[in-house]
Amino acid sequence: MDGGVQTGVTGMTQARRCLVLGGGGFIGSHLVERLLKGGYRVRCFDRSRARLLVKSHLLDPHFELFEGDFALEEDVAAALEGCDACFHLVSTTSPKTSNDDPVFDVETNALGTLRLLTHVVKSGVKKIVFVSSGGTVYGIPNQVPIPETHSTDPVCSYGITKLAIEKYLELFRQLHGLNYAALRVANPYGILQRVHAAQGAVAVFLGKALNGETIEIWGDGTVVRDYVYISDVADALVLALENETGERIFNIGSGRGHSVNEVLDLIEKVTQRRVLRRYLPSRSCDVSKSVLSIERAVKFLGWSPQIELERGIQLFSDWLQDERRSAQGR
Repeated sequence: MDGGVQTGVTGMTQARRCLVLGGGGFIGSHLVERLLKGGYRVRCFDRSRARLLVKSHLLDPHFELFEGDFALEEDVAAALEGCDACFHLVSTTSPKTSNDDPVFDVETNALGTLRLLTHVVKSGVKKIVFVSSGGTVYGIPNQVPIPETHSTDPVCSYGITKLAIEKYLELFRQLHGLNYAALRVANPYGILQRVHAAQGAVAVFLGKALNGETIEIWGDGTVVRDYVYISDVADALVLALENETGERIFNIGSGRGHSVNEVLDLIEKVTQRRVLRRYLPSRSCDVSKSVLSIERAVKFLGWSPQIELERGIQLFSDWLQDERRSAQGR
């Protein structure tokens, strides 16, 4: 099939080739899959020798792998050539690591994105969709659920940089007419996510539970977060590309919160295994409750999450166990 999704939405239905920066990662792989199924041509930009999580994408005639370095301006400029839209998923830091070296965070993410935006304008790309952070740009919330109009006072460099990029997107819209959307995503989880990474509570907890390892919990387990299944995130990204309502900032979450203890209880229920828990002293940096309001996404994107947490954990658990059986059979 040649062409974009025929949704009846004007504008981005003509985006025939999409560049996905960071398309080989967790969110990127699901987004690439969603775009290919929707009829788009996809150029995946990732590091040289990076391991694609979905190797079958290489067999799709509408998929193109572009290896490059986000820090190299010439690589980014070359990747943008011939593309109608761009998804920006690249990040060199995480909320936990960004405060260790804020200079690195700004140089690699904020400055790198500024160079990207300059070439987006030059190349004639029609729209850019940026994955921001619903968990860090707001800081300590004074109301829950948190609307997009909430004050933004991040307590980590990661959140500050994400917010700065949002501001530069708006600046480029005013200066150059750049069309954009920024999605403040909560805590995504699901298949393809690494269980040994530094972030992703559901993935880490589930991996340890299946291995019979003790899970360490900061505090008493009552900290509440918003967890959203990865396929729902991919759907929201594509809808944001196609959206022409004029709204540009969207929270993407489940719309409800779950405590750490609730997540662990669901993992026990799904896996039918006792989860070993070790409670540690609470950390001052942990916000007690963070849940996003998704009313704007529901209203303007026509989006709502389809996978509830228990179902998502079940899908994730089944996939992890299938992967382990496949590995053992090799």
